[in-house]
Amino acid sequence: MSDWSQGSGDPRAGENAAWSGHEGAQAFAAVDAATDWLLGYPFVFRELSRRLGGGGVLVDYGCGPGTVADHAARRLGARVLGADTSPEMLALARGSGTAVAEYHLVRDGRAAGLADGCADAVMCNHVLASLPGEDAVLAVFTEVRRLLRPGAPFVLLVTDPDCTGLDYASLRIGGPGEAHGPGDQLTVRLRRTDGSWQEVRNHAWPVALIPALLERTGFRDVVQHRPTVEEALALADPQLPRGHDWEAERRRPPLVVTTALAA
Repeated sequence: MSDWSQGSGDPRAGENAAWSGHEGAQAFAAVDAATDWLLGYPFVFRELSRRLGGGGVLVDYGCGPGTVADHAARRLGARVLGADTSPEMLALARGSGTAVAEYHLVRDGRAAGLADGCADAVMCNHVLASLPGEDAVLAVFTEVRRLLRPGAPFVLLVTDPDCTGLDYASLRIGGPGEAHGPGDQLTVRLRRTDGSWQEVRNHAWPVALIPALLERTGFRDVVQHRPTVEEALALADPQLPRGHDWEAERRRPPLVVTTALAA
């Protein structure tokens, strides 16, 4: 995940300048993301495993430094192709010795070198938080639809912007009582692997709006799921649940997984 500007998918937005350039890419790679690894990525992988056979082509759209794409490649046995707007993120990914087959730069909203219908599945993790307007969201969904063969799944992971003011293990979304409309800016605190915290400016996309936006861009059979800690105990790394008390995650799980099929 990196910077995506309104309507184009180019890394020029500025709101998430914390992730821009080489230093920003290094900072993003140092985010702890414990809550995502408990309640997010294992459920994304589960949805993909239900629909993606071994050797299938999976595109990670907004792959950032490639960490999640690498886990997907090793766990699913898929041929994973990463795509991102940030050359610096892709440089980190290429230099990390991942199992990902290829990385592609997104230019002018299009993943360079990836043909129409090349993917048996696409995952997209936390990219919507970088998109400042509805046109930008529609542009990303349209590009994802271009990459997918008909009937192939799209799995989208987002943070619910309504889960404000709670201290999750690795993030805090806005402040208590805050309300945000579509595309509004909100401040998110992210925990780093060294225990420090970093504030970034994200954009709020209410999860209830996502199905209609997907349907407008050529998707059908949209299903949303909010994973719980109890469900995660059977999916996540066994060491992870013992690392935190997960009190806030139990009270109000902050992540939503949306699955849709390319029409």
